[in-house]
Amino acid sequence: MATGTEGALAPVLGFALVGALGVGSQWLAWRLRMPAIVLMLAAGLIVGPGLGILDPGRDFGDLLQPMVAIAVAIILFEGGLSLHWGSLAGAATGVTRLVVIGAPLGWLASALALHYAAGLSWATSAVFGGIMIVTGPTVIAPLLRQARLRRRPAALLQWEAIVNDPVGALAAVLAFEIVIVLETATGAGTAALDLVVGVVIASVLGLAAGWGAARAFARGMVPEYMKVPVLFALVLGVFALSDAVLHESGLLAVTLMGLLIANVELPSYVELRRFKEHATVLLVSGVFILLAADMDRATLASLDLNALLFVLATVLLARPAAVLTALAFSDVPWRERLLVAFTGPRGVVLVAVAGLFGARLAEIGVEDGAAMPPLAFALVAATVVLHGFTLRPLAQLLGLTAADRPGVLIVGGSPWSVALAQALTRLDLPVMIADPNHAHLRSAREAGIETFFGDVLSEEAEHRLDLVRYEQVIAATDNDAYNTLVTTDLAPEFGREKVFQLKRVRDGSSRHALPATLGGRGLGPDDSFGEAVARIESGWEFRATRLSSEFSLKDWREANPEAIPVADLSEGGTLRFLEPRDEPRDVEGLRLVALTPKRPERRERGERRPTA
Repeated sequence: MATGTEGALAPVLGFALVGALGVGSQWLAWRLRMPAIVLMLAAGLIVGPGLGILDPGRDFGDLLQPMVAIAVAIILFEGGLSLHWGSLAGAATGVTRLVVIGAPLGWLASALALHYAAGLSWATSAVFGGIMIVTGPTVIAPLLRQARLRRRPAALLQWEAIVNDPVGALAAVLAFEIVIVLETATGAGTAALDLVVGVVIASVLGLAAGWGAARAFARGMVPEYMKVPVLFALVLGVFALSDAVLHESGLLAVTLMGLLIANVELPSYVELRRFKEHATVLLVSGVFILLAADMDRATLASLDLNALLFVLATVLLARPAAVLTALAFSDVPWRERLLVAFTGPRGVVLVAVAGLFGARLAEIGVEDGAAMPPLAFALVAATVVLHGFTLRPLAQLLGLTAADRPGVLIVGGSPWSVALAQALTRLDLPVMIADPNHAHLRSAREAGIETFFGDVLSEEAEHRLDLVRYEQVIAATDNDAYNTLVTTDLAPEFGREKVFQLKRVRDGSSRHALPATLGGRGLGPDDSFGEAVARIESGWEFRATRLSSEFSLKDWREANPEAIPVADLSEGGTLRFLEPRDEPRDVEGLRLVALTPKRPERRERGERRPTA
């Protein structure tokens, strides 16, 4: 293995190892349905203090801190880019209270926990307590993705995490300036002036850069292929300039920059945001691996009973007290208050800023400042593991998950769509039919199916629909071009293997064939819209059958020779739609959904079709 001096990994190998462990942990977490953050933390501890293979401080040297700082800046910029005002619908009051009231209360409660539970001095407790306001978008985003919360509690946690990150860093700066005044001869007026000037410059820089980028993009002054590179360069420039004026103010600047760009209706906003999300997945992975690997055994060994008491006091007392007080007498339901109060995972910003200010406090004579980094790591590790495993169960207990089973979104209110929706509903799966034509939804409403009147690609749908409830999309309107547009647009969000559409009428012609990057997958009998509706109107119906040891797939085929399999549902609740050439699984307990001709005995009895 190529290494440098004293067993250090070559920097390129170190980067490769961090990338492989980070992405590998996320993939493994997806396969095992576990919190990705927990696996990333474990992987970093194993290759770092565990096996000694990776030591970021040794292997990357002076580059480590700038790397982490830049990564955090990009993560916060992407976080700001995801904060569209429309997503605040129904949660604005709660978010405002969590930031305006909850942040100062959290600072005070955290400082008390640090002083009385961890035994730190008031100076160190004040600085560290400010940093502890942050709840970490690096952690919240993966946890929300896994927990599948309802829209409002998810918005509360997401907005609080992203907005309070720079607020917490600036609170630490304020407390640090006060400590400097008390410990040195620096004047209070000078310290206050430095803080105010830094915050103003950071705000102006962030908003100006966001406004300038938005204007340049909207006027076509930047070609499409350069928009993402230009944004990255702007983020790095704004962060560096702001940080040069006041340490940690760069976090505020890039968050404001992202927030402004998210709310100016850029035509290329979706593409920009998706690229940032991909970059953020890589950065979050890498930063957490570095965070865990950079801990040494001596630091971990220094964690004692006081550290445990501090973590318990923070999780069980300080966080709940601040949140419940901030949300008291608000319109936020009590279940959501409890979920937010007992969900406060900390992330990489806490450790990075704690390490910086801990060293600075030690330099000016505050000896217990050196205790900040290990306590910060203990809090991050404990809250990541705790909330990683408890957020979804707690949300389920409080009734705040979007759905126990991920459902299906059907676009197009035809008789075929209603028949399929009824069959899936009978399997206890959430189903919604969306259509911009109100008349097309009449049959669905009469059948008791949940509906959305409007364009599923509209901004209104993005803000009103809890898309996290749905895992798969079927585009089944009478407009082939619109079906292709819907599946192409939603594929990055749902996954290309989870979006389907009815066959295009001219799909068989090479002149009209589309590339594989456009449209969704085929479905079941491979019918066009006209053929699909004609089947239903001629008496075909969707029917679900459970396979067993006595009635196998072979038996089902013999009993239903004309039936066409459309989907299968495992006992664990995993729904799989079948493409025309796919074979159903022959598994005991599996429920097979198929399109079949109406049974003769039903015709004789004159029963109504389920699509009526």
